[in-house]
Amino acid sequence: MDEAAIAMRLEQLRTEHRDLDAAIEALVEGASTDQMRMARLKKRKLRLRDEIAQLCDRLIPDIIA
Repeated sequence: MDEAAIAMRLEQLRTEHRDLDAAIEALVEGASTDQMRMARLKKRKLRLRDEIAQLCDRLIPDIIA
């Protein structure tokens, strides 16, 4: 995957991550909290965070000091 493709994928993942934040917040504020759905959303959010971190690592190479 080239840098442009990685950057585009990162933007998609960050957008989905923000959308999940909003969905989780809406569940918390709602009268009935569906614990199973909230757990699935939080788990998905964590997977997105991990994928975002991996892609960022591919864009920024390790510099040995």
